[in-house]
Amino acid sequence: MHGSALWRRLLAEFLGSAFLAAIVIGSGIAAQRLSPGDVGLELLENAAATAVGLYAIILMFGPVSGAHFNPVVSFVDASFGGVRWRVAVAYLPAQVAGCIVGAVAANVMFSRAAVSLSTKHRASPAHFLSEVIATLGLVLVIFALARTGRGHAAPAAVGAYIGAAYFFTSSTSFANPAITVGRMFSSSFAGIAPSSAPAFIGAQIAGGIVAVGVIKVLYPGVTAAEAREIVVPRLPGEAETARVEGPEPSSEHLRRDVASDGASHATDGTSARRSAL
Repeated sequence: MHGSALWRRLLAEFLGSAFLAAIVIGSGIAAQRLSPGDVGLELLENAAATAVGLYAIILMFGPVSGAHFNPVVSFVDASFGGVRWRVAVAYLPAQVAGCIVGAVAANVMFSRAAVSLSTKHRASPAHFLSEVIATLGLVLVIFALARTGRGHAAPAAVGAYIGAAYFFTSSTSFANPAITVGRMFSSSFAGIAPSSAPAFIGAQIAGGIVAVGVIKVLYPGVTAAEAREIVVPRLPGEAETARVEGPEPSSEHLRRDVASDGASHATDGTSARRSAL
C-alpha cells in the first residue's frame, strides 16, 4: 500500500475534526429542537449521536492519519515515539481549524448564524476534575488497546467511552482541546463560553500528562511500533516506509554483489572438478 504523505494526513485530521465538531454541535442543536426543555433526553440524544458518529469517522480517516482529532492524543503519541514531534505539532492547527469549521457548518445546517459565541459557562472545580478524568480515561483506552494488540476495537471502544463519559462526568466529557475551541463558536446546547475554555484545556492537558505516567506504570514496555497503532493503525508515511524497507541499493553495491556471486560460482565449480578427479 502507498504511504500517506504528511499533507494527506493533515487533511485527514482536518476533515475528521470538522466532522467531529459537526456531529457534536449539530446533534446538540437537533436535540434542543426535538426535545425542548428535557435536558436529560437532550443529553442522551447528543451522547448517542456523538458515540456512533465518532465510531464512523475513526473508520473513515484512521488508515490515513491514525484518527487522532485531538492534540492531547497526538502529543501523548509523540511522547511514546508513535509520531514525530514535528508531525504532532503540525496536527494541532489542522485539528483546531477543523473543529472551528465543523462548528460553523453545524450552525449553518440548522439555519443559525454561522458564528455565534457561546454564553454557556462551565468552569468550576468539578468541571476541571471531570475533564482531567475524562481525558485520562480516553488516552488509557486508546493505548491499552494498542499495547495489547486490539487496535481493531478502537473505533467502537473510543465511541463507547465518550458516550458513557457524557453521563459520568459533570463536564459532559470534552476531553479534547480542539473540540473545546470549536464549541466556543456555537451558542447551542453543546457550546462553551470562551471564558470557560482555558480551564477546560488546562484540565485536558493535565489529564494527558497523568495518562503518560499511568501508561508507563501499567504498560512499561510500550514501543514506538505499538504507539504507531493508535488510534487505529495507519498507512506508513514516506519516511517511515523508507526506514522499514531500507535505502535502494546503489549501482556500486550491485556490481559488488554480482562480482561476489561470480566468484562464489567459480569457487564452487573448481571444488566440483577437484572432487571428480
